[in-house]
Amino acid sequence: MRAVILAGGLGTRLRPYTTIIPKPLVPIGDRPVLEHIIRSLCRCGVDRIDLCVSHLGQLICVYLAHADLPPNLRLSFNWESEPLGTAGALLGVADLEGTFIVMNGDVLTTLDYQELVEYHLEREAALTIAIYGQRVDVDLGVIEGDDGLVRAYIEKPTLRFKASMGIYVLDARALRWLPEGASHIPDLVLRLLAAGERVAACETEADWYDIGTVGEYERAAADVERFPEKYGVEPLTLPRRDVFPAMRAQNGHGERVARPVGAEGRGR
Repeated sequence: MRAVILAGGLGTRLRPYTTIIPKPLVPIGDRPVLEHIIRSLCRCGVDRIDLCVSHLGQLICVYLAHADLPPNLRLSFNWESEPLGTAGALLGVADLEGTFIVMNGDVLTTLDYQELVEYHLEREAALTIAIYGQRVDVDLGVIEGDDGLVRAYIEKPTLRFKASMGIYVLDARALRWLPEGASHIPDLVLRLLAAGERVAACETEADWYDIGTVGEYERAAADVERFPEKYGVEPLTLPRRDVFPAMRAQNGHGERVARPVGAEGRGR
């Protein structure tokens, strides 16, 4: 199975965290959210991932080059010289065929991607949107009326919506409806509907966080800290101390002192 991760955004709503690191590398628990995404995709059978990168994308490349990822994973990078949007970015991904997942690089979720793909295939859709029941509390009195007359007064109502999770399954035929240049997934959905194509919505009760804001980022980090097993979090394997020969007791008191490798250590 193949997935495309959209990881080129500026992350302006998450500043100051994203001032010096890209949003997909913001840490959740003991690893960046992007690594959580990659690991969860691989657990559901994904073995090929294309990353669409732009802003600070070099840092993403460097991190993943040293990350402990599944050995059978094929990872490719697609660079955007200018912002193309969540749908336009797909134009730069080579050989997109069959059925594949597309998702934002700032999502933390327990969603079963295999079940989402099966739901998509059962409905023979061109595009399927993973959706989540979202509650919005309004801390004001809401007036309903017309012609200047009040019909209802609702004090601090709770509104409920079915919101996109930023996770999609596409068939390659959906790409035919992409316009040239920049565009976004909502634009593609509307074009597919206008063309008479099937667009499905898969509602889930999985845990889901969009870490694009400081508040949601902190909520996601707290949830992983409390329930790491839900997200498949395992302790990182740290190198043994003897991997670093330059860090040795030098002063006779058992204290480790860092020293530069001199002439006697070069070439070893």
